[in-house]
Amino acid sequence: MLVYAIMSITSALIFYTIGVWSEKKQGELKKWHMLVFYLGLVFDTLGTTLMSKIVKGGFQFNFHGLTGLLAIILMLLHALWATIVLIKNDEKTKANFHKFSIIVWVIWLIPFISGAIFGMSH
Repeated sequence: MLVYAIMSITSALIFYTIGVWSEKKQGELKKWHMLVFYLGLVFDTLGTTLMSKIVKGGFQFNFHGLTGLLAIILMLLHALWATIVLIKNDEKTKANFHKFSIIVWVIWLIPFISGAIFGMSH
């Protein structure tokens, strides 16, 4: 199960990174970016769920657990906001969306990195 959890979390990193940085580089939020955000969310949620089944006692109320929960909530809000922005089709909002994306991506990296460090130390 650990291998599947690591593959899922790594897939989340790949999808989310591609979505966030290609959106910034292209200068405008597009439908495929939104779809990649949702893929990142799905893989992160799957990987987190698998990891919590491996850890004795399930979800942990510690730095990694709380930042991980925050990251998933922010990823969900990010994907939903992307959906709303695309439906409204406001050019200015689509062009500035990357600022929010980068903030969410940086916050998401915190539990990703702390999880890798924690995993290597055990």
